Amino acid sequence: MDNKFNDKQFRAHVLAEALPYIQDYTHKVIVVKYGGNAMINDELKNSVMRDIVLLNLIGVKVVLVHGGGPEISEMLKKVGKESVFIDGLRYTDEETVEIVRMVLAGKINKSLVNLIERIGGKAIGLCGIDGHMLKCETADPKLGYVGKITEVDTKIITDSLDAGYIPIVSTVGYDDEGHIYNVNADTAAAALAGALGAESLILMTDTKGVLRDKDDESSLIEKIYVSDIPSLVKQGVISGGMIPKIECCKEAIRRGVHKVFIIDGRVSHSILVEILSDSGIGTMFINED
Repeated sequence: MDNKFNDKQFRAHVLAEALPYIQDYTHKVIVVKYGGNAMINDELKNSVMRDIVLLNLIGVKVVLVHGGGPEISEMLKKVGKESVFIDGLRYTDEETVEIVRMVLAGKINKSLVNLIERIGGKAIGLCGIDGHMLKCETADPKLGYVGKITEVDTKIITDSLDAGYIPIVSTVGYDDEGHIYNVNADTAAAALAGALGAESLILMTDTKGVLRDKDDESSLIEKIYVSDIPSLVKQGVISGGMIPKIECCKEAIRRGVHKVFIIDGRVSHSILVEILSDSGIGTMFINED
């Protein structure tokens, strides 16, 4: 009896702690960039989708943006095509971009829609071509059809949110000549968050956040001001593949997003822990003012 009472009391405490955060986020937009291990581990995938459905049910407007690099590589391998990377970005010729569209906008996107619907949510699958959401130009000719976003039209997303749906967006873009582009998911999430006037952008990764010492997970930096980023890069605290991710954080805040989080997608219910509790688990980026 005591154990049951204590368990119920603990749950009540968790809900009470979450109340002010729920009030802060109700009717506001959160953009979640979904990637890493949380996309390939079924238990974590289920955890993420349940977090998103719960936020939607308490009145938070959640937009899920996803990539799918490993599945694209797997499909290219199946058709006998080698994955080629230049400066960490996938070289995307005409054949590859069609496979990217098929995997992202077809297989992955619709499987996520189905999962959210199965656990009681309302989801709609979109890609950057729908509603001419993500207009692009070539980011670099040597990369082929890798897109740099030039314009964002969020009407199809806001219409979906107003109708009570959770928009799930795959990062495929277009141009006026009819070309299709492969767009980096972090970049797309930052652009969409800014265009939507989002309260927060959450980037899910396979790291705890930004570590002062990359080999010591206890050295997590919980808060970083945008003005501190150049110094952290100079010190080598932010380096390698983390640099473009941090640039996306900075760009989102420049576009008006209030807070950006890098969180560990390997932790169950990491989204809820980060935004609906006193503790949080990742690194938060904000402006000093």
